[in-house]
Amino acid sequence: MQSLGCGGAAIGPVTHMTSGGRVYICCSPDRRVGVSTTARLLTDYRLLKGERVAGFDTDPHEPSYGVHFPGLVKAVNTADIRDQISLFDTLLGEDSAPKIVDVWSRAYGRFFETVREIGFFEEARDRKVMTILFYHANTTESALNGARELHRSWPEIRLVIVHNEGAAQLGAKARDILAHYPAGGKLVIPELHAPVNKTLEDASLSLANFLHAPPPSMSIVVRAALKAWLTPIVTQLNSFELRLAMESGLFSN
Repeated sequence: MQSLGCGGAAIGPVTHMTSGGRVYICCSPDRRVGVSTTARLLTDYRLLKGERVAGFDTDPHEPSYGVHFPGLVKAVNTADIRDQISLFDTLLGEDSAPKIVDVWSRAYGRFFETVREIGFFEEARDRKVMTILFYHANTTESALNGARELHRSWPEIRLVIVHNEGAAQLGAKARDILAHYPAGGKLVIPELHAPVNKTLEDASLSLANFLHAPPPSMSIVVRAALKAWLTPIVTQLNSFELRLAMESGLFSN
C-alpha cells in the first residue's frame, strides 16, 4: 500500500478531469477509530488554503465534528428523508467548494444504502464531482470487510485508508493489517499524547489558525508538540492534492 506521497503508484484508479468540486467522505462501520478527527483535519486543511468549506456531521445527537466549526458544519440525521435530500443535493450542487462528510458509525449502513439506492457515485461522476473515501482501518473483521465491500461495489472510487495511530492501535502488525485493505494509498495520523490531546479537544481551537499563528497563551511545550503532530499530516495532504492535480492535468489535454 502506497502512502499519500508523490512517490510510487497513483492513489486509486485515474478516472477523469474534475471540474465540479470534491466530496470527502470520512467513514468506518466501527466507532472510536478517529473519523471525526479526519473530518476536522481535512476541514482545517482546506481553510488553511483559504477555501470555503461545507461540512456535514451525521451524528445529530453529539456532533463532535460540527462542534469545531459552528456555521460551517451542518448536523444531519440520515434517518430523516428531508435531511437526506438536503445532504445529497448539496453534495451534488453546482457550488464547487470542497464538501466534507463525517459518517457516524451508527449512520454508516444507512448512508451507503442510500448512496446505492440513489446512484450517488454514478451521478457524481456524471457531474464531474470527484468523490474520495477516507476509510478508517482497525483490527476488526467488520472494518476490513467494509472496505472490501466498498471497493467491490464502487471500484472506480478513490479509497484512501486512514490509520489513526492514537484511536486504532494496530501494534507491530500494522503493516500486515493495512496490506489487506483494498487501497492504493493511506493517510497516517500520528498518536497525540496527553495532555496535548486534551488541548485538541478544545472546541475553540482552530488548527488552521494555529498553523498561521499559535495562541500566545498556549504553552510552548504544547505548541511544539501540536506542530510536530500536524506537520506530517499537512505534508501528506499536500502530496495527495498535488497528485490529484497532476492526474486532472493529464485529462485536460
